[in-house]
Amino acid sequence: MRNPKEARSYLESRLDKVAFERIERIQNDKLFTFIAEFVAKCEPENVFVCTDAPEDIAFIREEAIRRGEEHPLATPGHTYHFDGYYDQARDRKNTGILLPKGMELGPTFETKDRDEALADIDRLLRGIMRGHTMYVRFFSLGPLRSPFSILAVQLTDSAYVAHNEDLLYRQAYDEFVRLGPKADFFRFVHSAGELENGVSKNVHLRRVYIDIIDEIVYSVNTQYGGNTIGLKKLAMRLAIRRASAEGWLCEHMFIMGIHGPNGRVSYFTGAYPSLCGKTSTSMMEGETIVGDDIAYLRNINGELRAVNVERGIFGIIQGVNAEDDPAIWKALHTPGEVIFSNVLVTEDGQPYWIGKGTPMPERGINHSGPWYPGKKDTQGREIPPSHPNARFTFPLEMLENLDSRLNDPMGVPVAGIVYGGRDSDTWVPVEEAFDWVHGIITKGAALESESTAATLGAEGVREFNPMSNIDFLSIPIGRYIEDNLNIAQGLARPPRIFSVNYFLRDRDGKWLNSKLDKRVWFKWMELRVHDDIPAIRTPTGLIPRYEDLTVLFQKILGSEYRLEDYVKQFTLRVPENLAKIERIARIYQEQVIGTPKVLFEVLAEQKERLLAAQREFGDYISPLAFVAQE
Repeated sequence: MRNPKEARSYLESRLDKVAFERIERIQNDKLFTFIAEFVAKCEPENVFVCTDAPEDIAFIREEAIRRGEEHPLATPGHTYHFDGYYDQARDRKNTGILLPKGMELGPTFETKDRDEALADIDRLLRGIMRGHTMYVRFFSLGPLRSPFSILAVQLTDSAYVAHNEDLLYRQAYDEFVRLGPKADFFRFVHSAGELENGVSKNVHLRRVYIDIIDEIVYSVNTQYGGNTIGLKKLAMRLAIRRASAEGWLCEHMFIMGIHGPNGRVSYFTGAYPSLCGKTSTSMMEGETIVGDDIAYLRNINGELRAVNVERGIFGIIQGVNAEDDPAIWKALHTPGEVIFSNVLVTEDGQPYWIGKGTPMPERGINHSGPWYPGKKDTQGREIPPSHPNARFTFPLEMLENLDSRLNDPMGVPVAGIVYGGRDSDTWVPVEEAFDWVHGIITKGAALESESTAATLGAEGVREFNPMSNIDFLSIPIGRYIEDNLNIAQGLARPPRIFSVNYFLRDRDGKWLNSKLDKRVWFKWMELRVHDDIPAIRTPTGLIPRYEDLTVLFQKILGSEYRLEDYVKQFTLRVPENLAKIERIARIYQEQVIGTPKVLFEVLAEQKERLLAAQREFGDYISPLAFVAQE
């Protein structure tokens, strides 16, 4: 339905008076045609147009409970939701970026032929909302009235999905009304499809398609948040492509304030692959969080600034406990709006999850139905009390360590960018790049992470993941690296770039770092971005001096830092670094479209520095050798 007048007329005849008046108030032809097309196609029984009014937001939550998509827990405001047994994670096989014929992204991308996929999704959407209510939702990705922000419209027949998005994103109906015909927006269409026992029945027809040409995300026959909360990782594909065209960045990064001397706060962003400490870093004791997952970065008047796209957290709950995650733990045990997904629910209405740190209940209900220890599924596999991908959703306002600048429309100034991965034998615990180009290439573009035997397959397999963003790219990797290099142009003082590694081992396989040490590494980085302390130059970057770390360990952790530990942690492992350069160069030569020439030049320069050091000092070089050179 491409004609705005025809679309308006159709909506007036199809919607009730209140719903139509709410749409008409926005006076946006693109909105009229979008909603009309999918109301006609999906055939919902009712259409609820949600404004920013508190009563509308409350209605969505009540609908989720009334329709059985969520159920109350004992703590006021807390609810739980179960996805279907086979609908518990992102469906990578049936997720794809839709490309017209002739467009290529490279071999690492999941793509679909656009014409074929649109025909497929059109067939699946026909009548899919019969008997359901369509919820029309208006949100902003980023703070309201901000140069960073992108508006979004979500059509869904799941009150659970809509409720999640209320906790995760800023409502923006009033902003649509204010902008009227000028409002530009991403579009999202979701249907859980036919339901059986309250969950999606036809998961064999599950589809998640990202149309980067028309900036629409389609998701059908699924309820799991990673497939349905379109404004999260699915919207990243749209935003990365738009950012590339407009000269800004959409990154898979936390944003946090590190508190330095005399009340100073320095803001850092950080990109870590899964299971590498990203969430625990963003929640570090004594610091403040702006965001834990997705950041938009722009050059604002010669300064790189960042905003959190979201206002809430949709986090993995497995392993969250009182000792390691005190801020999250307190929020999860405080009255307020919290959604628990795919946990175990005990008889007294409490959620339980793997790694909670409390005794495992003897019975309860979970996504498999009534549960007891040793219960098995139809394939004979034991069913754990909670799913390994069980989640929680809550607004950031529930955290005591929330930074006051969460909703600053101009974002926060970025002092440092940090890249971290699971690396047992190469990177030192913390290191600063020589400059922006060196950092983007040797820290960001060269980011790898080792898999773990427990969750990711064979242990120690290195997975290439530039900027921890490879799963969400919608442009060729080479172009993405160029975008990261180019954004520094015009910055008066580009942020410093660092790498961290919490997973270094000695030759006997013993961990060389405590999980608390990261608090010291970040305090060191905060001092470095202000040039408060010097650093030691090595072939791969700048590392801390021992005397500076001894002071920080005593001040931050109240512990002695031994010279022996310093030497073990910051020894330069030349063979491993040379092997990494060879691996990364080969990937960019063989698998990446449009790799910028400077990447190979910077890697070659680093290789020459390493070889020169190897000739002088050997394969494994104590940091004290570089001190002696200065």
